[in-house]
Amino acid sequence: MFYHISLEHEILLHPRYFGPTLLETVRKKLFTEVEGTCNGKYGYIVAVTTIDSVGLGIIQPGRGFVLYPVKYKAIVFRPFKGEVLDATVVQVNKVGIMTQIGPLQCFVSRHSIPNDMEFDPNSTPPSYHTDDSEVVIEEGSHVRLRIMGTRVDATEIFSIGSLLDDYLGPIS
Repeated sequence: MFYHISLEHEILLHPRYFGPTLLETVRKKLFTEVEGTCNGKYGYIVAVTTIDSVGLGIIQPGRGFVLYPVKYKAIVFRPFKGEVLDATVVQVNKVGIMTQIGPLQCFVSRHSIPNDMEFDPNSTPPSYHTDDSEVVIEEGSHVRLRIMGTRVDATEIFSIGSLLDDYLGPIS
């Protein structure tokens, strides 16, 4: 799920950046430091939308660097258990499929794929398909899945999913 939330970050600047373009430098550095990263509490920071305030800089004793507290708003992506998402299959093997949902990787075990789908290691590329080959899941396929669980680390989110429910599975 996507959220628009207020966050804070501290920017450390070298004295060579002091001057008339200081605020522009702080803005650029904020974008490069936080966009595309994962915050364990809030999820993946997709984009910074607005910068609310840049606080007064605090000089770091003995170094000359200045620490600027910045308050900003950002769009974040945080998956939750039970959420239904569309994903792209990036790997297929006998134990299941690995999918990509934006920055999030999700593993779907063989036991969470419908029983009528069999793994075919001899097909090129390897795939899961029904007996009549009407439904096929292979690399590059798009699937709709349900998040069954997530594990959050400080810099990454891991998830497992399932295709065992109504309206889940390959989508065209």
